[in-house]
Amino acid sequence: QLQAFGGGLVQAGGSLRLSCAASGRTFSGYAMGWFRQAPGKERGFVATINWNSGSTYYADSVKGRFTISRDSADNTMYLQMSSLKPEDTAVYYCAARPGLMAAKESHYDYWGQGTQVTVSS
Repeated sequence: QLQAFGGGLVQAGGSLRLSCAASGRTFSGYAMGWFRQAPGKERGFVATINWNSGSTYYADSVKGRFTISRDSADNTMYLQMSSLKPEDTAVYYCAARPGLMAAKESHYDYWGQGTQVTVSS
């Protein structure tokens, strides 16, 4: 089970850190990811991390501004978001899948409930 939290309202240029707490299982051997859905748009890929190696991959739109990480001891994944823009406004979801990192929503088996991020201009 995944639970995403940490969203909120922030001004453009500001920072926010999202967390995704995992319970009921260890994610060794899994890849985890962040996706987001803006109003009127489809859910899209943000970033993914290999739980074991820590390797990461980002969407071009967030590269250099967002950092995905994980804490194995706490079984928690993070998304540090900096230099936020109004177009980053969306509901952010965390997800997990066994095996390799992936950027496609359909490749993920487990999903959190989403947390709202609103960036004001």
